[in-house]
Amino acid sequence: MSGNEREKIRHLLVVQDLQGQRTIILHEATYSIGRHSSNAIILYSRSVSRQHAILLRVTVPGTEQYGFRIIDGNFKGQGSTNGLIVNGERCVSHNLRHGDIIHFGSNQAQAKYYAISNLSEEALNESVNADNLSDFLTEQSQPVTPFHTLVVDPNFEGASDAALARLASFPEMIPNPIIETDLEGNLTYLNPAATVKFPRLREMGKEHPILEGILTEVQNRKVNSFVREVQFGQEVFEQSVHFLAESDLIRTYIIRDITEQKQAELELYQRDRLLEAVARAANYLLGEMDYETGVDKALAVLGEAAKVDRAYLFKNHFHPLTGEIAVSLQCEWTRFPLPTSRHHWQNQLYELPALSRWYTVLSNGQLINGITKNFPTNEQEILLRDGIQSLLLVPLRLDEQFCGFLGLADCTQERIWSQHEESALLTMAASISGAWQRQQVEEKIRYQALHDLLTGLPNRLLFDELLGKALANATRSSESLAVIFLDLDRFKIINDTLGHTLGDRLLQSVAQRLQTSLRSGDTVARWGGDEFTILLPRIHFLEEVTQVAWRILKAFENVFYLEGHELYVSASLGIALLDEHSPDAETLIQHADTALYHAKDEGRNNYQFYTTSLSAKTPDILNLDKNLRYALERGEFTVYYQPQINLRSERITGMEALLRWQHSEMGIVAPSVFIPLAEESGLIVTIGEWVLRTACQQNRAWQDAGFNPLIIAVNLSPKQFRQPNLVETVAQILAETGLEPQYLELEITESTAIEDIEFTKKVLYDLEAMGVHLSIDDFGTGHSSLSRLQLLPLHNLKIDSSFIRELTTDTRVAHIVKAIVTLGRSLGLKLTAEGVEKQEEIDFLKSIHCEDVQGFYFHRPLSAEKATEVLQRKSGMSA
Repeated sequence: MSGNEREKIRHLLVVQDLQGQRTIILHEATYSIGRHSSNAIILYSRSVSRQHAILLRVTVPGTEQYGFRIIDGNFKGQGSTNGLIVNGERCVSHNLRHGDIIHFGSNQAQAKYYAISNLSEEALNESVNADNLSDFLTEQSQPVTPFHTLVVDPNFEGASDAALARLASFPEMIPNPIIETDLEGNLTYLNPAATVKFPRLREMGKEHPILEGILTEVQNRKVNSFVREVQFGQEVFEQSVHFLAESDLIRTYIIRDITEQKQAELELYQRDRLLEAVARAANYLLGEMDYETGVDKALAVLGEAAKVDRAYLFKNHFHPLTGEIAVSLQCEWTRFPLPTSRHHWQNQLYELPALSRWYTVLSNGQLINGITKNFPTNEQEILLRDGIQSLLLVPLRLDEQFCGFLGLADCTQERIWSQHEESALLTMAASISGAWQRQQVEEKIRYQALHDLLTGLPNRLLFDELLGKALANATRSSESLAVIFLDLDRFKIINDTLGHTLGDRLLQSVAQRLQTSLRSGDTVARWGGDEFTILLPRIHFLEEVTQVAWRILKAFENVFYLEGHELYVSASLGIALLDEHSPDAETLIQHADTALYHAKDEGRNNYQFYTTSLSAKTPDILNLDKNLRYALERGEFTVYYQPQINLRSERITGMEALLRWQHSEMGIVAPSVFIPLAEESGLIVTIGEWVLRTACQQNRAWQDAGFNPLIIAVNLSPKQFRQPNLVETVAQILAETGLEPQYLELEITESTAIEDIEFTKKVLYDLEAMGVHLSIDDFGTGHSSLSRLQLLPLHNLKIDSSFIRELTTDTRVAHIVKAIVTLGRSLGLKLTAEGVEKQEEIDFLKSIHCEDVQGFYFHRPLSAEKATEVLQRKSGMSA
């Protein structure tokens, strides 16, 4: 038996009534005694009142011990019928001492009180079943350690008038701790509940957490009563503090234990932090054009919110040497000053003992969740090298395949992960998987946008980009470069004679031979049709260029064997070198093209360098440029209108305004000829304003004629869009023509949109605020992505006709168009397909839920009169 157990005072009450004898161990602060079944101690005798007496625990001053007082009557102060007799004397209340005998009105109901020490818990429990408690206690005693009875001074504080006043409010009975101190911090009173709850309170005094700082708070506050929160270990309490000025005492009550409430509040706060972090992370993943930057930001915001030390993204892949399934750390966030663990997690094989269980669990869609010391030994080793004490991992899935995992790690404590943290990480994993998928789709779209679908070579757009970079490098390093324009000889005859399929196969073979003829670092691109462009960077000697040109011509000397045919094809090459005559990309390509035609004039199957003698502008172009300047004032321009059709209702939903030039002598001049001239000369700004005003006037006229309102679409050229007063000009034209802004749609190309994205955003947001609809024209031919365009306030996305032309002949193009429509719809954009000419194209576009189309299948561009007739037929109005 321990020393503490030996010193502890045990309180017992042996009750004798008509149903026999029983022993009651007294633990509670108060007991009601009586005949009624609601009493804590029931006495079976008719001489006993319904509630005969109260047994009350009383603390012995200056000690941690307590005794019991018995009081006649009930809690309302009503005495019993037959009275209370202690040791043969009738009394109202009595402080019990060891051996006291109590009679409740008669000899039929009595009790004997014991207060003993030096008794083990086991012996105490056995005493309850003893027939004769006195005999049992005698048997348990030993001469060297006799039992000690608690001797209570009948005049101790519990018997005083002040104590009786305190007992009137029953502080000794209240289960809530009550503590009283003077203004020096000395304890003046503890009720039994405080003694039990805070056993070291008397020892620690005002240094105890329950009393810490209370004197300062009483002095600083301007009120005598207040409530504060205090923490004791892992528990949190709401404590009421009362300053009793008349007696210079501070009395505190522990109102309630709010540990669970605070824990719930903390969990709710943490849940809200995690939800906010997941939402912010999703925005990063959606808004960032660079996928890894988005993931880095997402991991950082989640790691901070979850208050972890490490947040990871691992990606599955095939081992570069063995080809087996492995995993590598792709992105990581660590709390400062923890070092990165990236070097530990590269090309780790799942078949290793430390990772095999992870692969099994995660690939089945389950979580890895636990404290490191509870993991298998081989797993502990790889975690402890990074100081990880707790780990939470969730799987990443892409197209239903296990592709990696996302993780949180704690290096400072053995953490039990909450459901909120698991849910947040699972949601984050879904967002990252979605971003991963969007990245792949966008990379595919970008690849298709920058590469020729037939040959896989870079297309014109990518060639221009690479040429721009090469020019910048050449300027920095004082080197030169060359651009070669190549055209196949006799290809048209082969294509027309043997068919397009064989012609396509021939172009693919030509592309392969061209690639093998170049130096490392050179680029060949398909310019269009049977034309190719070649970039030769880092030229130091002219012989380097002639050697490449010679190898190309040599490569065409060998016959092409395709589908049983022996085909002989040669090529003509035009070459332009970077120099003072060809200082930029546009001039280099133009001069290489000029040299190409010179090579054809020289009999084909050769190469020619550009010289300044080839650069004279043709008289036709000069004449066209001159006439363009007077076309507007001569009234030679006309606006045609091509209807846009809703595929579901087949109703006209809008019209696109198209500029036409009818020259008095030259006849109709193609827009592809005169618009570049107008853009170069700056005339496009004036012409563009005229087109915009004319289109708005016509749309207003249709509305005044009673036709259903529709949207008129007008294309803005790059130079027109860059005008600083564009927004004011549009507002002025709308005011002049009386057309409401929602019936005007302005179109810009992708290239125009992304040339200066901040400028574009400002202009488009100003136009959107005005109420004008905004559209991206020829989507798919520019150098952009939906993740970038989604930053702009767009309403419509027009899929370029080049995609529609190959829609039913190339499954890759079909996949691209479907991806564009799907992503566009997910961003809330309307999709319009341009250049629709076939029923098969209509059927496919319907199947992927493309909304609107325009093209020759429904209507060619129409004059204003013809467009009005079409609207009359559609609306059923008479002419």
